[in-house]
Amino acid sequence: MSARRIRGSVTVEVIYATPVKQERYPVEVASGATLAEAIRASGVLRAFPEIDLAVNRVGIYGTLVALERAVSAGDRIEIYRPLLADPKEARRRRARRR
Repeated sequence: MSARRIRGSVTVEVIYATPVKQERYPVEVASGATLAEAIRASGVLRAFPEIDLAVNRVGIYGTLVALERAVSAGDRIEIYRPLLADPKEARRRRARRR
C-alpha cells in the first residue's frame, strides 16, 4: 500500500547523525511548511529524544538556516549536534604533541 500524497506537498529528508550511525527520514509535508514542522513530522525527535530544537542548530545541505524557514522540495534538512571539542583548540593540542 503506498502512502497517500498530500495535495500541494513537498518531500524532504531529515538527517541526524550520532558518532555511531546516521539516520535519514524522508517526509512529505504541506507546501509552505517550516523546517521545524518537517522535523517534527519526520519522527526524528521521537527516535532521538536528546535533540532539543532550542539548542541544536539546523541546516540545509550544510548551510545554517532558521527553523522558521519554509522548506522546498528535495531539501536535505540536517540537525547538528553540539561540538564535543572546539576545533581550533583540538588543532592546537595536536600541534603541541608533534
